[in-house]
Amino acid sequence: MSSSALPVIGMCSDHAGYELKNIIKEMLVEKGYKVVDFGTNSEESCDYPDYAHPCAKAVESGECALGIAMCGTGNGISMTLNKHQGIRAALCWAPELAKLAKEHNNANILVLPARFIETELALKTVETFLNTPFEGGRHERRIAKIPV
Repeated sequence: MSSSALPVIGMCSDHAGYELKNIIKEMLVEKGYKVVDFGTNSEESCDYPDYAHPCAKAVESGECALGIAMCGTGNGISMTLNKHQGIRAALCWAPELAKLAKEHNNANILVLPARFIETELALKTVETFLNTPFEGGRHERRIAKIPV
């Protein structure tokens, strides 16, 4: 697949997810993805909403087709991302969860718990998320009911 056919991926993390974000970003770039990194840019303590909101806005607007986000547990950044009406951020710690989040919920941001997932498993989870299509069908009706 040519790099022009690959979606643009937005990424964000707090200090706890900084190292894992960089590992994932490197893997994505090697595979030909364009990555937009919304920060953070160090392991210095920071606030995840400062990076989650710009990433969510980019996915909502279409600047980025999908997103990948992480913080220590994945909970705080998920909560922040999901405040945006057009975002369906899914906290996943295994490929099977990422597959179902994409197939059934059409998740558009994958969230990883950086302090609770091994790097190899995180990379497999990312690959599964990116390579799984949305099933549509009965799931579309349910997804249409999510925004308030």
